[in-house]
Amino acid sequence: MNPDDAPAPPPVPDTPLARAVVEIEQHAAASGWDQPAQLFALVDTADLVRREPSLASLMGIDGTAGGLTAVQQEQLPSAESLESALESITWPAEVEGCAAVVERMVLPPEADADIPADPAQAAAFAASHPARQELRLVAGTTRDGATFCAMRFRAHDADQLVVTGADLVPGLLELLQATLDPDPGR
Repeated sequence: MNPDDAPAPPPVPDTPLARAVVEIEQHAAASGWDQPAQLFALVDTADLVRREPSLASLMGIDGTAGGLTAVQQEQLPSAESLESALESITWPAEVEGCAAVVERMVLPPEADADIPADPAQAAAFAASHPARQELRLVAGTTRDGATFCAMRFRAHDADQLVVTGADLVPGLLELLQATLDPDPGR
């Protein structure tokens, strides 16, 4: 499909979280494919300007726009999966939400029965499967439980073909939400 011929995607909700997730997806798209997982703190923009005026200035933020500002965190250890890393992360109270960017391969449901149990063999199977799809997911959540996601398929790498929705990756959203729990009990 030619991206210019694609129908316009449904409008993205005009919420601070949706705007932040879409901004993070565009940032990730500008870096290209085959990138490591990334984690972002989502902070109240006005609060950021008040607490860290020099950082806000470096980021070109004046605080009048309101909403959430994404602050990219240090790169996660390469030997650890994003999911494992999230199990040990808790955010301070100043962080209103968080978002993660991760690239994954997905297979059609009919391939499920043939996937090897061994993780290394399963990865090799997926990488060589002719019907695999590579995608980039951005999932975000806030302390009040709001969620939003954006998904871009490598085969359809165009801004107007990004799929968005509140719960595209429930498992990842649940892990992200747990990092915001003031009493994790984990």
